[in-house]
Amino acid sequence: MELAFEGADLKAVLNRLRRAQGQIAGVIRMIEEGRDCEDVVTQLAAASRALDRAGFAIIATGLQQCASDVETGRRNGEDSEAMRARLEKLFLSLA
Repeated sequence: MELAFEGADLKAVLNRLRRAQGQIAGVIRMIEEGRDCEDVVTQLAAASRALDRAGFAIIATGLQQCASDVETGRRNGEDSEAMRARLEKLFLSLA
């Protein structure tokens, strides 16, 4: 399934990913500088949350598009059980 992001949705996902990218760069810098372990872990947790939120936003967009595909019968022959299994796998990948 190809995702089609538009306007505010695209901007929100990209912002979250850029935030995570900056936080990961910060973690690398902190480790290189020998910073306190607690500070490093706190920053790493923030990066992880940013990635999770981006992933959930992508899945939410995918769900909207899948629902639309099912309603209009454009799912390229994939039955509802196969689609459910695929979406479940996506959700579990973020768990």
